[in-house]
Amino acid sequence: MAAAHGYGYYRTVIFTAMFVGYTLYYFNRKTFSFVMPSVMEEISLDKDDLGLITSSQSAAYAISKFISGILSDQVSARWLFASGLLLVGVSNVFFSWSSTVPVFAVLWFFNGLAQGFGWPPCGKILRKWFEPSQFGTWWAVLSTSMNLAGSVGPIIATVLAASYSWRSTLSISGLICVAIAFLCLAMIKNEPADVGLQNIEPGTKKGKKDSSGDQSTLKEFLLSPYLWLLCWGYLVVFGAKTCCTDWGQLFLIQDKEQSALMGSSYMSALEVGGLVGSIAAGYLSDRAVARVGLRSHGNPRHRLLLSMMAGMAVSMYLFRVTVTPDSSKLWILTLGALFGFSSYGPIALFGVIANESAPSNFCGTSHAIVALAANVGGFLAGLPFSTIAKYYSWDTAFWVAEVTCAITTAVFFLLRNIRTKMGRLPKKED
Repeated sequence: MAAAHGYGYYRTVIFTAMFVGYTLYYFNRKTFSFVMPSVMEEISLDKDDLGLITSSQSAAYAISKFISGILSDQVSARWLFASGLLLVGVSNVFFSWSSTVPVFAVLWFFNGLAQGFGWPPCGKILRKWFEPSQFGTWWAVLSTSMNLAGSVGPIIATVLAASYSWRSTLSISGLICVAIAFLCLAMIKNEPADVGLQNIEPGTKKGKKDSSGDQSTLKEFLLSPYLWLLCWGYLVVFGAKTCCTDWGQLFLIQDKEQSALMGSSYMSALEVGGLVGSIAAGYLSDRAVARVGLRSHGNPRHRLLLSMMAGMAVSMYLFRVTVTPDSSKLWILTLGALFGFSSYGPIALFGVIANESAPSNFCGTSHAIVALAANVGGFLAGLPFSTIAKYYSWDTAFWVAEVTCAITTAVFFLLRNIRTKMGRLPKKED
């Protein structure tokens, strides 16, 4: 039966549902942090208690995101996305009924497990519904749902907590999640064939799911050198970004003798630059794909990716060498925005490239593997990085991150034209 509506209608409905849904995913990931002062007024919590609760969620999220990336290749992406959102809402409601640290930690661990079901299905659905020359742009725009929730969320949560209570805030946000989960299940479709439209991926036929010659075995996929090159690149880029977001403020205050206000202003500039960089990376790399198309060797997005990675190394060098106690505030903010632009751009691109370069039956798994590598980079930016700073200096620690980023960029440049099509090459049609 012919589709009642065209691609434009379904793309608009599906993207809107995923944007609203993922905004709620992120808001409900941070609700405890948003209402933490109100919780501490009612319940006695020390720093170790707070750390246990937040860390339980972080650990669960890292595990769940990897598992859900693999699951998104095996089960319905729309069901996975909606189920996760439902469980996130339920965990928030139960959290609002609780009053002890062990129960808080268990429920927030459960929240982290459900959170992992959010992003991998989004990547899978975007690839099915948007052309390769549009994929990066819509991936980047969808990722801004996190910026929206992160910027507006604290204000909304604080106002609700002050007007009602922190328990009401978590209950309301959780119940909204539950309601929107059912709407997402109704509005999101896995692929065009589900509504009678021609599938977009090369080789797919109307009404047939994953009928592409793009299918590969797990062994063929895992033996692709490009997969592991992406993993290393993502690990370094995400690790360097985390170093600056976690420790840049302290570096400015302790080593560069800047004020706490300047440190927080630097972080704000970094996030603003990151928002612009993420969208620019998606849009500009999509234009490159539109000009030359995706190939089995090399990727049109590589030029922009390499430029931004080089920009990361340069901005880190300038941040470390040129900033002094007398430096212009405008210069420091400019460096923050430049680093944010140069680091969030590659983070968006690594996700896009990992998804689009994988066989259609392993695109979720591909993103799960490179995202796990990124989480390893984020871990290395914690205790190991701070240990270097403790025994040497912040300057030395940032120098290590800067050199690692520069070497990785050089290696990626030399290998930019290797075979990027993971798994077997699709057979040419007669």
